[in-house]
Amino acid sequence: MLVAGRAALVTGAGRRLGRAIAEGLAARGARVAVHYGRSAADAASVAASIRAKGGDAEVFGADLTDAAAIERLAGAVSEYFGPVDILVNNAAVFYRTPLPALSEREWDETFGVNLRAPFLLSLRLGREMRARGIGKIVNIGDGGASRPYRDHLPYGVSKAGVTALTQGLAKALAPEVQVNCVAPGPILPVAGTTAEEQVRILERTPLGRFGSPEDVVAAVLFLIEGSDFVTGTTVVVDGGRALV
Repeated sequence: MLVAGRAALVTGAGRRLGRAIAEGLAARGARVAVHYGRSAADAASVAASIRAKGGDAEVFGADLTDAAAIERLAGAVSEYFGPVDILVNNAAVFYRTPLPALSEREWDETFGVNLRAPFLLSLRLGREMRARGIGKIVNIGDGGASRPYRDHLPYGVSKAGVTALTQGLAKALAPEVQVNCVAPGPILPVAGTTAEEQVRILERTPLGRFGSPEDVVAAVLFLIEGSDFVTGTTVVVDGGRALV
């Protein structure tokens, strides 16, 4: 699939990796729906940046813990841009949840954004892609899916679910739609990470450095444009950290 001219929805596109993915798709000629949950100003900045470079982008807000809001999001994007051929499920909740204080609310919020929202969007838009005979879905996973991070239990379990969701959707939507996952490792330090913690992360990363958002964008673009014969797989972009 060529990205140019295609309508693409990127969730959580106001910041960090989501922003880089949205801008990367726009640079290849996609018409980008920039979704945000709480970062309205950041999303507007992304869309403005894309337009300033001659691209086409529009901002869409939606609470991804709300199934009705997800349905409205899919409908609004399709109404504005026409058929959506590219879906990047990037939005995620990530914060410390130590087990002694872990609440049902935190568990439900994490699963709602990280797993149920990608499922619901893929269900709605994936069915439409399959009916048209073409489509690409890329889920953003995490190395924590196979090696859970301490004090991030719901996050790790939800991302393991994203891996399984990717594989299940790849079978269910084949052959018309290809569904894959990109699992970043140490790309951008998490807010609040101390210098000592960053050093420990890099000591466990064979390439000895943090990656860049562009490394993730390159993997996403490969799965969309680079091949139509890859589905159900996870591309790990972690500098070799999974080997340690």
